[in-house]
Amino acid sequence: MSQAAHAPVPLQIPVIPVRQILPWAVFAGLLFVIVLYFVSTEQGALSVFDGTYLHELVHDGRHLLGFPCH
Repeated sequence: MSQAAHAPVPLQIPVIPVRQILPWAVFAGLLFVIVLYFVSTEQGALSVFDGTYLHELVHDGRHLLGFPCH
């Protein structure tokens, strides 16, 4: 039984245009900034929401990321 030698197929890396990536990159950046605000600044001098519910919700994440809160 003989086996035919096959040439290796070159690896094709897909090309994604910047026009397709840019909206998702902007969305991810905006989402990151919003999450960073709530974890780092909310319940401080620039508090948007009253009460301590949001502070307690992100309390452990705040300490995990190194933001002091009390």
